[in-house]
Amino acid sequence: MDLFEECMPSHEKLIQVINIQSEIVKLGLDLGMIMQFVVERTLSLVDSDGAVIELAEQDAMVYRAASGIAAKSLGLRLSIGSSLSGMCITSGEILTCPDSEMDTRVDKAACRKMGIRAMVVLPLTYQGKTIGVLKAASSQAHKFTQPDIFLLDKLAIMVAAMMSLCEKYDRDALFIKATHDDMTGLANRALFMDRFRTTVAQCQKFDQQSAVVISDLDGLKKINDNHGHRAGDAVIKEFAQRVQQVTDVSNTVARLGGDEFGVILSPINQVKDVETFVYNLESNLVAPLHFENQTIKLNTSCGYALIPSDGLEIDNLIDLADKRMYAAKRLRYTKHKTQRH
Repeated sequence: MDLFEECMPSHEKLIQVINIQSEIVKLGLDLGMIMQFVVERTLSLVDSDGAVIELAEQDAMVYRAASGIAAKSLGLRLSIGSSLSGMCITSGEILTCPDSEMDTRVDKAACRKMGIRAMVVLPLTYQGKTIGVLKAASSQAHKFTQPDIFLLDKLAIMVAAMMSLCEKYDRDALFIKATHDDMTGLANRALFMDRFRTTVAQCQKFDQQSAVVISDLDGLKKINDNHGHRAGDAVIKEFAQRVQQVTDVSNTVARLGGDEFGVILSPINQVKDVETFVYNLESNLVAPLHFENQTIKLNTSCGYALIPSDGLEIDNLIDLADKRMYAAKRLRYTKHKTQRH
């Protein structure tokens, strides 16, 4: 077998990357969704345990899409000067890390926390400048092969091309595309997690209080079934507008996915501030939506967690807010069922 054959992936893998590229095109110009799709497909493409797309923002590399063992680090910021991704940004070259424990270029603490031992980092070059990276990671040392790198390079080229299509001339607009939901214009999950991490850090540093509110629409599936998906999309957009109407501009409102939304209230003076926000949000949803000669009733369920009263671990805070939101949903369902009988 010659060197060329050793570097080439199998026919099945080439077909797989072509199919991924085709699916990317179908996603249109929703860059946030494209990036998340790519990191999720990277797992099976090269049998990796995690994948990340990081964008360079000022002096930091920010996790804007993440999957697998890196998923919980969405929104994480690492110094450009102390990471392999930062070196990739500077050099514009593909970099590999066979074993993170033996590599002085990597952020060992971050690798250990996520369980990463091997990495491949590929540049995302936009308008002649490398502005981000696609990174595949494994819990096994010496995991990635030359065929893996070949496949990942094809994905990186595709992501960079979509960045170019999204916004040809405006770097600020590219940032908006990467960090905001295409349907509603709200912050996406990646930007939400980024700001959530910043909020938690500020609460610790300045001894202040904040809160995270998780809410979703009640009965969206029923709306889609009874009125059609166009009506469902209209409901999501309307909900996004009404959340913004009761939220201060200094706070963060995000569409986390589907019919789930998140709000970061920072700072707050007391728990009553959060309770008032939830009441105002639920009250603002009372008015039905009139869409194409149809009247659609809207309702939402909310749950929240307080920072630092309920803790400082991001995953635990979101999980707690989720549980409280579903508890509120069950309570509303029980009351409605009782009233009907």
